[in-house]
Amino acid sequence: VSGLDPAQPYFQSTPIEVRLDESDAEFVDVIHTDSAPTIPYLGFGISTAIGHLDFYPNGGEQMPGCDKNALSQIVDLDGIWEGSRDFVACNHLRSYKYYSDSILYPDGFLGYSCASYNSFQTEACFPCPSDGCPSMGHYADKFKGKSNFQKLYLNTAETKDFPLWRYKVMVKLSGRSKQHGYVNIALYGSGGNTRQHQITEGSLKPDNTYTAFIDAEINVGTVTKVKFLWNNNQINLTFPKLGAATVTVQSGE
Repeated sequence: VSGLDPAQPYFQSTPIEVRLDESDAEFVDVIHTDSAPTIPYLGFGISTAIGHLDFYPNGGEQMPGCDKNALSQIVDLDGIWEGSRDFVACNHLRSYKYYSDSILYPDGFLGYSCASYNSFQTEACFPCPSDGCPSMGHYADKFKGKSNFQKLYLNTAETKDFPLWRYKVMVKLSGRSKQHGYVNIALYGSGGNTRQHQITEGSLKPDNTYTAFIDAEINVGTVTKVKFLWNNNQINLTFPKLGAATVTVQSGE
């Protein structure tokens, strides 16, 4: 049984006889997309972990792309009915859209076992363990019977196509003097190329190593090249230079 944002009102904290529970089937996976408290945030989905695997994309409460105004929702999506419905219950309806996309991307939507979404955004839950990470959606049952992690976290894109692939990127800078600005990295690989992703912003010091997680819009595959870009955000007549001494890329997979 796959629970697509099971209802919160009248069901949260009720006995298992009247709501979805892992005892309802040999394998129960759940996608939580609208699990903010019903009051005052009007969340439609249950927040507690109730399956064998419970996925909380983007933390499970607010989905990217759902904070648009009503007009842009209606214009961007599939007509007035679809757009109006999405505006009213966008977070709630993301669950079936993620599931639909998961059928097309067997290697996408990897869920990382973590205590919380805040922990997921640190190094505490990266990379996947030796037996891999479950995939949210259609292929979650590949982990049937071999997981004791229950809460799984991941990020998704704002619009279709929704899957993202997580990478840890460490950049050691080279140069003669400290600068200010930002550093961007783009990955090139056997599976395609990513857009530029920001690694750090602020004070940039040569010989320092800066680490960031990027959620790439494609599975890069084997990395063949890395593009490094820095911008100092300031007019500087001395034309300072910064480079990357090393760039280390680790796939979450």
